[in-house]
Amino acid sequence: MVETYTIEAPNGDTDTVELPDGLVDVLSEQDESPATVVAEVALLSFVQRAHSIVHHSEGEVPEDLVEISEKAESLFEERFGVSFAEATGHQH
Repeated sequence: MVETYTIEAPNGDTDTVELPDGLVDVLSEQDESPATVVAEVALLSFVQRAHSIVHHSEGEVPEDLVEISEKAESLFEERFGVSFAEATGHQH
């Protein structure tokens, strides 16, 4: 069995993601709603990918990508109350 979650973009586009039943419950803390768990995992994934592009790419990274990564890490800290570096033990 699977659970289906719908994601909506600011322009109204939507897509769905299917996850195995129980996976979201395993990742939830206390009384978090399933939607909150999925949103937090999505944010974590985006921040990790942006960080990787900026800090682990060979060669020069465009300044706009650096700014996007920094904003993503700021949003992470606002949401989780700790910096991305603290949460992952990953100092850049």
